[in-house]
Amino acid sequence: MLLSWFATAAALLLGAWLLPGGVFVGGVFSALMAAALLGFVNMTIKPILFILTLPITLITLGLFTFVINAMMLGLVSWMLPGFEVRSLLSGIGLAIVIAIVHALAVHLFGDKRRERRLREFDR
Repeated sequence: MLLSWFATAAALLLGAWLLPGGVFVGGVFSALMAAALLGFVNMTIKPILFILTLPITLITLGLFTFVINAMMLGLVSWMLPGFEVRSLLSGIGLAIVIAIVHALAVHLFGDKRRERRLREFDR
């Protein structure tokens, strides 16, 4: 959970660097606060929105989830000063950056406890 929080904050900072006209992050503290708020929004609002948009998500073979993630980033941007996503396309780009950084973080610093449990299960 802590890894996810730091990975999201790092992805927000990286996204602000990669998308300078579309995403603004006021600093490391703003990135950490935005990551925490994004985690809360993803835990509470995103599942409801995902269920409501399930038909279009299925039609687009799951690609609409990037739009949902961009909308969650826009909501966090609206709620938190010091973090700004200026357009839907910037939000989609930032959602892609977050997905890539999360995949790399899990690959590099994956859950060792889970691997241990799987090895014990194989015995």
